[in-house]
Amino acid sequence: MKATHPVITSLATMTMGFLYLPLFGVAIYSVNSAEKSLLWEGFTFNWYLQLFENEWIIQTAWNTLKLALVSTVIATILGTLVAIGINRFPWSRKANAFLDVLLHIPVVTPDIIMAGALVVAFGALRAFSDVFEPGMVNMIIGHITFQIAFVALVVRSRLASIGHDVEEAARDLFASNWYVMRRIMLPLMLPGVVAGAMLAFTLSLDDFVLSFFTSGPDSQTLPLYIYAAVRKGVTPEIHALSTLVVLITVVLVVGAERLGRKKEI
Repeated sequence: MKATHPVITSLATMTMGFLYLPLFGVAIYSVNSAEKSLLWEGFTFNWYLQLFENEWIIQTAWNTLKLALVSTVIATILGTLVAIGINRFPWSRKANAFLDVLLHIPVVTPDIIMAGALVVAFGALRAFSDVFEPGMVNMIIGHITFQIAFVALVVRSRLASIGHDVEEAARDLFASNWYVMRRIMLPLMLPGVVAGAMLAFTLSLDDFVLSFFTSGPDSQTLPLYIYAAVRKGVTPEIHALSTLVVLITVVLVVGAERLGRKKEI
């Protein structure tokens, strides 16, 4: 095996350091007993305990969880249907290429652009209904708009790995469409569906830009709370809250990655 050049190794190490050292720093200060000083004064879990005594943090955590769960369930259903429709319908080559580009647009579009477009869209819809006032409904719709693409891409890659042979064999044995979908395709797609759902949940959990543009006074989420709190000064409670959010995100991302790589059929 050819040895890696020392320069490449050094650059890779520095890159990983820039990415993860700040996160480790936040985690370390979250268990530092010093309230305002950056010097280490002792180990404590008091800042984590105080999080659960803060009613505002509990409310924002509930809003974050409700937003992520509702938007993930809807986006997973719609994204799975989109993936099945693109992968299993006999589209022409040009139509398939167009759908592929259309599916990737929400993924590569900057959040600020999508958030601005949603503000304009909701502003127009408010002329017909008060449901689209800034708040939880707008946030759920906004999160669904970008979650669908991620779910569809993950499920579509799973369908590509499954192929058509199993489905064609079932139809040769006179299996109905409903039987093929319920007893064959859904069990085989399940790892991809779960991985896409976990990825969508993680993206919703960490989202700031879309939530900031579509939220109302009673629909603040944890990222919005952290942003507002940091503007007043970073406290150990913010370090603890940020550490918990990062840990949950890492667990979900690792789980989604493992499920997405599962190839057993």
